[in-house]
Amino acid sequence: MDPIAECNYKKDSTLAMLWAAADRGWSLHYMEQGDLYLDQGEPRAFACDLTVYQNPAKWYDLGERRSLRLEEMDVILMRKDPPFNNEYIYSSYMLEAAEARGSLIVNRPASLRDCNEKVFATHFPQCCPEVLVTRDEHLLREFHQQHGDVIFKPLDGMGGSAVFRLKPDDPNVGVIIEILTRHGAETIMAQRYLPEISAGDKRILMIDGEPVPYALARLPLAGETRGNLAAGGAGVPVELSERDRWIASQLGPSLRERGLIFVGLDVIGDYLTEVNVTSPTCIREIDAGCGTDIAGDLMTAIEGHLAARNKG
Repeated sequence: MDPIAECNYKKDSTLAMLWAAADRGWSLHYMEQGDLYLDQGEPRAFACDLTVYQNPAKWYDLGERRSLRLEEMDVILMRKDPPFNNEYIYSSYMLEAAEARGSLIVNRPASLRDCNEKVFATHFPQCCPEVLVTRDEHLLREFHQQHGDVIFKPLDGMGGSAVFRLKPDDPNVGVIIEILTRHGAETIMAQRYLPEISAGDKRILMIDGEPVPYALARLPLAGETRGNLAAGGAGVPVELSERDRWIASQLGPSLRERGLIFVGLDVIGDYLTEVNVTSPTCIREIDAGCGTDIAGDLMTAIEGHLAARNKG
């Protein structure tokens, strides 16, 4: 995970998972990304025993840092925020080596690599708005001319960073394409603008292919295109609509097949826009508003996977 000392105590979803695991009497071990290593092909990490508390003044204690074989862990939760860069990929290789030796990795390392959070959504075109993935300037300009009001965004960002809205006759089309594609060197996504964003960009959490019955609608600030909480959006828990459940049903089988046990779908209006597989958030906000126990449900799902492995 990211540094535990920097957690937002009121909102952090990983902290909710740690509490849920501790409630089950599980032994917790804390690792950051740089603690992982391979020694003669054996996946290992420097880890600390971890104790967590539901106390805003002191929410954790760390034991002595020591080297462990990753295969000693029944379950390893990969909760490192993007950017999804080479270091993230190298970490997935090391976690995959642990998976091969029997550890359950949530989410599956190969799927973390394969399922780019923006491109993976295009595997389900029946759920998506009009979208284009390219680094070709002419194709991007044609998309803008065809749809008039569009969103351009990088493929590796998070929290709404570097997301641009281009309206018809926008004078900055060329420079925005140059900046995002780095003059044609990097691929980006273009998407038809969805005015339904005014009613919120919904985060739907999926556990083992099934949706949590409530989502968090992230409402953008006045004059803002992005609903992301990191961009100042306000979160309001809402019950899933019939369309939300249909979108979830379209993705559920693929998520299960790929070992994506905990996933966040981003939905604007009737359309899927992203599939968050790295470190989905919003657990705490939904729990607080709806009385759910999402992290507890996730741990129950993990227990089910462990039991199935033991039977096998």
